[in-house]
Amino acid sequence: MTACTLVGILDDGWSGLSDTARARLHDARVVMGAGRTLDLVRPHLGDEAVCHDMDGLLAKVPEWTQAALAEGRSVAILATGDPLCHGLGAWLAAKFDAPLEILPNVSTLQLACARFRQPWQDIRIASCHSKDAGEWFVGATPAHGLYPALRAIALHPQVFLFTGPENSPARLARALLTAGYASDDVRLSVACRLQLPDEQLFADLSLEAAATMSFPEPNVVLVQRTEEAGTPSFGLDDLEYIQRSPEKGLITKQEARALSLAKLRIRPDATVWDIGAGSGSVGLEAARLAPNGHVWAIEKAAGDAANARANAARFRISNYSLFDGKAPQHLDTWPDPDAVFIGGSGGELGALIRLILGRLKPGGRLVMNFVTLENLATATATLTELNAEWDVVQLQASRSQPILDMHRMAAQNPVWIVTARECEA
Repeated sequence: MTACTLVGILDDGWSGLSDTARARLHDARVVMGAGRTLDLVRPHLGDEAVCHDMDGLLAKVPEWTQAALAEGRSVAILATGDPLCHGLGAWLAAKFDAPLEILPNVSTLQLACARFRQPWQDIRIASCHSKDAGEWFVGATPAHGLYPALRAIALHPQVFLFTGPENSPARLARALLTAGYASDDVRLSVACRLQLPDEQLFADLSLEAAATMSFPEPNVVLVQRTEEAGTPSFGLDDLEYIQRSPEKGLITKQEARALSLAKLRIRPDATVWDIGAGSGSVGLEAARLAPNGHVWAIEKAAGDAANARANAARFRISNYSLFDGKAPQHLDTWPDPDAVFIGGSGGELGALIRLILGRLKPGGRLVMNFVTLENLATATATLTELNAEWDVVQLQASRSQPILDMHRMAAQNPVWIVTARECEA
């Protein structure tokens, strides 16, 4: 059977390949790779070998491969390091049915960690080798090229990143500063041009230093974050949030917040909407409950929106995007949700319920908090009209307060928590 082999190669070229890899390349009649890697092996290929430069033409690789195999010509494809570690391996194997032999090399992760004398078994691997999405900004959505890297760093104390020409270590450092990290929190170690005569290592850089440096390419970066006790996923005290002043107390209280989040049943990868975000208490705790998901929030009051953004920065919540405006503005640009919380409707409650139940993903939930009988009546009437499944919990909580040398219980306002599920077919 005609062979197709995916060969891992590093910048030391032919000398760094195994005997088996050298044999496959020498015998191959069609060899594909980036221009830089092809130049490393050209002198050692057979006289009949035809080379295809993949730069800018990656999508053509399956077509070239299938055509060569159909003609009975053996194929070797070059990839950097270990092709199954953020490389071509899985993508290529899914593109055609022919048997694919994979001959990995030492990964750049292993090489960089060896240079920095850093064990790597507990390191999270991620990549920002993607399209240029510009500098990171507060409220960036999952479409941003640095989003996977920022989420990995938020969730893991050690992250190894494959970089790209646009998304460089310097840009990454600036992104971390924008996200609220400081040099006491994070250090970067950058390995440049591994296995080449001009290899350079930059160990234990501060974010401020790395942010203004120019690093030789190609490079990879190890991000090490100081482990911290961290903030609980939910259940923060009300006073831990920056709130409207002097009217403090206009926030979803801890008791109602905890029950509402429980009713939302947020999965780790959920897309969550927070309508009427206020100070952000529900949406920000939802973001912690969905570390691999994202929260899309909207708030019409400029002061409350500013507080929500300040709270997001304070707790370093990067999977949270807050939009200024009054729903349903912006909602048509958001992805369909798994869970929706309405804390304020701006007089559009009935229309919002109709819109949301039409957008919820299968199994999704809508949770609403009300303190007035009128809004409760509007919600239940609309849900009944739409033949939605719903239930209501009245939450009446009391908190202890000191009185002389004793304590009494002070009642909070009752809250109705309405939970609705997608409309029946």
